[in-house]
Amino acid sequence: MARLDDEARNELLTIARQSIREGLRGRRYVPPVPRRPSLREPAGAFVTLHEAGALRGCIGTFQADRPLYRNVVEMARAAAFEDPRFPPLRPDEFDRIDLEISVLTPMRRVESPQEVEVGRHGVYIVHGPHRGVLLPQVAVEQGWDRETFLDHTCLKAGLPQKAWRSGAEIYVFEAEVFGEEGG
Repeated sequence: MARLDDEARNELLTIARQSIREGLRGRRYVPPVPRRPSLREPAGAFVTLHEAGALRGCIGTFQADRPLYRNVVEMARAAAFEDPRFPPLRPDEFDRIDLEISVLTPMRRVESPQEVEVGRHGVYIVHGPHRGVLLPQVAVEQGWDRETFLDHTCLKAGLPQKAWRSGAEIYVFEAEVFGEEGG
């Protein structure tokens, strides 16, 4: 997928915020079809909510089986109301949240952990029934090196932190990340 221009990014952020607003009203948001062709192309996406700089919800999909804007509608709603790590967003929190969207490239399996580039790649680890994913920006925000990034992705999958060294499948992907400033 080609990089999104500022207008497309702003339109996606508006769509995400409106999806959450309608969810707080107990309604599903059905946005008009976007003018920007790039938003109608299939792509996976994650939507992350922050409140006062702290994570408040994050849900996404790698599936590129529907248009990007439709994935953002669903992932924004899910991040606000269905992330099992947090209670559902309350109406009084709406004006305090900032949204971040990560538009994903397709995943590819790597043969060696050395192929993982901190600051460029997100990581998805699979070992048996366990799966865990961390977006590319997480390692940068936390100041992690490659091994620490892989360790934390294993922990997120419910695995021992060094499981990436023995039998786990490692996939990488890239993300175009953008967000609101000041909610």
